[in-house]
Amino acid sequence: MTDRQDGEQALRDAFLEGMSRSAASVSVVTTDGPAGRGGVTVSAMTSISAEGEFPTMLTCLNATSSALPLVLENGCFCINVLRTGQTDISDVFSSRRPAPGGDKFNAVKVATLVTGAPHLTEALVSFDCRLISAEKIGTHHICIGAVEAVRTSPEGDPLLYGMRRYLRPEDH
Repeated sequence: MTDRQDGEQALRDAFLEGMSRSAASVSVVTTDGPAGRGGVTVSAMTSISAEGEFPTMLTCLNATSSALPLVLENGCFCINVLRTGQTDISDVFSSRRPAPGGDKFNAVKVATLVTGAPHLTEALVSFDCRLISAEKIGTHHICIGAVEAVRTSPEGDPLLYGMRRYLRPEDH
């Protein structure tokens, strides 16, 4: 390796270590439509704005994810924020654990809201989005969606991920 490559690798390693210390909620992004049904676990999702014709959100999907081309072609996705106790669902949709019967959706109960993207009925909250923009940046696509429906659970705490493990919120 050259000095530059060593420096780039050191920066990448420091970045990954630093990001591991930033806790994020764990979500499963799902889609369904003409391209087919799919889903993937993500920790990169956030609101953009509640203002405008529709509230907007973004999520980042790895370019190698089998769910990405489905989201892009279907034009819709649902961000399902998992609750504590749903690590098995996260592990199935991240492919860390085999999908029951070979289908990730066998691990969850689903319904649909407006766009047709499956929402996990036992998620803490589900944001049903119409895809309005997608851009590839590095290894990921930033997918921006117009929120068309929101379904919230009456109770529960978000499942968090940080320090390379699942975390639980602390009560104060």
